Amino acid sequence: QVQLVESGGGLVQAGGSLRLSCAASGRTFSSSAMGWFRQAPGKEREFVGAIRWSGSTYYADSVRGRFTISRDNAKNTGYLQMNSLKPEDTAVYYCAAGQWSSTKRGDYDYWGQGTQVTVSS
Repeated sequence: QVQLVESGGGLVQAGGSLRLSCAASGRTFSSSAMGWFRQAPGKEREFVGAIRWSGSTYYADSVRGRFTISRDNAKNTGYLQMNSLKPEDTAVYYCAAGQWSSTKRGDYDYWGQGTQVTVSS
């Protein structure tokens, strides 16, 4: 099975940048698609973006143009680069892995522990 460990969260000023990492172990990372989700206090977990096994990406409207998803198969690691951060981006961010990319939580088999991102005004 796949285990995912997230890192890179923290406190940042509005307009700043942050990069989250998601290190995978277990079955081959290159065989998995990776999705990113976030959950703010009192809200449902929402889709942020995903990268297919082919390397193509897609994003939620709220982050398109500001966030970039990438992967380094040699390091078994996926990345979420976040630029032009806004206070409304504050949430716990989760990475997830599955055979196929999806916008739905239930389509992913494995999840990271989550990492807090806080954007101050």
